[in-house]
Amino acid sequence: MQTRWPTGIFSLLAICASFSSGSIAQTGNKPNCLYVASYHAGHQWSDGVARGLKSRLHDQCNITAFYMDTKRRKTTDDKVSAGQAAYELIKDLKPDVVITSDDNAAKYLIVPHLLDGDVPVVFSGINWTVDEYGFPAKNITGIVEIAPIKPMLMEGVSSSNLPIDHATRIAYLGASTLSEMKNYSRVVTVAEKLEITVDRILVENFTDWKAGFLIAQNYDMVVMGSHSGISKFSPEEAAEWVAANTRTLSLTNNEWMMPYSAIGYTKIPEEHGEWAADSTIAILNGVRALDIPLVTNRRWDTWINESLLDAANINLEESTLINAKKHR
Repeated sequence: MQTRWPTGIFSLLAICASFSSGSIAQTGNKPNCLYVASYHAGHQWSDGVARGLKSRLHDQCNITAFYMDTKRRKTTDDKVSAGQAAYELIKDLKPDVVITSDDNAAKYLIVPHLLDGDVPVVFSGINWTVDEYGFPAKNITGIVEIAPIKPMLMEGVSSSNLPIDHATRIAYLGASTLSEMKNYSRVVTVAEKLEITVDRILVENFTDWKAGFLIAQNYDMVVMGSHSGISKFSPEEAAEWVAANTRTLSLTNNEWMMPYSAIGYTKIPEEHGEWAADSTIAILNGVRALDIPLVTNRRWDTWINESLLDAANINLEESTLINAKKHR
């Protein structure tokens, strides 16, 4: 089931398209576009953003894709080097528009090298706020990534049938990364308004993730943050571990965490790619980046994992069971 946020954001012309990662040789007089992903090809979010670009940018520009790979090469030096390498490519390619995804591209490429410069930049997938990066700027616009945390938590409380006067406690389990720290902080902000307390379990490696999952079973609910950035994470072993040890309700905002979560209210990366592509087309047609307002995503999917619902002894309303997407 897909849900929309309230409407009213800036809309742009949608054009059917295709996208190819990697360099595409320049043809004719088409402009050059550079897509810089914070993560790697094969990362589910980055691939979804690329699919969104694919749906819009066909025949609009010659595209080069650059992957910073900062989930797997994640020291500060690695990230700085990746940002510098992307900037060197920009100086060589001289793109008409730079498109980025996620926080590390903003922190290590846009801010030190492109902020208030001459190259138009369209960002996507920056979590929750751009204040720390000084956006918007004269050459920068983009779409900010937010998650439907409140409806997810309210669904969790309702489904768990907790007593009205019960002091609800949640564990947040995720990777020890910049994005996950921002996500955890936002969960805390929303949870406090619902009189829910949240403890964090942010880990570096798979062994600690498994241990953290066991600890989380002592809470009323566990919010499953992203595993991206956890070293030696094994999807197959993780699914087996969760199936064998689930005792409490698990919730997530990330579709790729549905093998390990009972209920998902998940963001849609293609929405970010589509909006970024439409904004790029507008800029190529003469609109200034400064004149394209920042927006947030406004759609989400609802998912259920029936085997984990059963393991946690959770009974959902029939309408939710019928309308939600099913993890297989």
